[in-house]
Amino acid sequence: MSRPPKQPLRPLTPDERTQLEVLASSRSAPADRIARAKEILAVADGIEFTGAAHLAGHSARQCVSALVARFNQEGMRAVQGHHGGGPAIQYGPEEQARILQEFTRTPDREKDQTAIWSLTTLQRALRHAPDGLPHVSPYVIFQVLHQAGYTWQDNRTWCNTGTVERKRKDGIVTVSDPDAAPKRGRLSRRTL
Repeated sequence: MSRPPKQPLRPLTPDERTQLEVLASSRSAPADRIARAKEILAVADGIEFTGAAHLAGHSARQCVSALVARFNQEGMRAVQGHHGGGPAIQYGPEEQARILQEFTRTPDREKDQTAIWSLTTLQRALRHAPDGLPHVSPYVIFQVLHQAGYTWQDNRTWCNTGTVERKRKDGIVTVSDPDAAPKRGRLSRRTL
């Protein structure tokens, strides 16, 4: 007989149990989340930590014990997981909005020394702005612009995908393609 857990699992709400059952039987969810859901459900059904670990493919009861402690505090967020290491995320929604704000501004030829934005000129403008981002890299700028739906064109300009300016008899007209998002393809689709 194993020793009793230091921190037993709190009773699951009906909503939590439903979410865990759906996640445990999912075939498309990440494997680590499925394993955590199976472990929590097994412990909730009265299986000891060691048995729950074996059921989910682990060999130690300590991982189930830690998961139960996190689940008691955080609820379903514990099943979703946390940041897996590496450098901390530096550019959140505010910084991304600041990059897009600077990008939508028309560059001043005297101050910015350019007529159109490139990654390096945009980086220079963001680094030197009083409310800018002093350590932003061209790669971060590229990712933010790409997630916002902009693509780099052969004429060295950033354009909003699916929107183009056409010359007509009445002047220049902006034309938008309603099917731009499906045409972009699976790999370049905007991620949430």
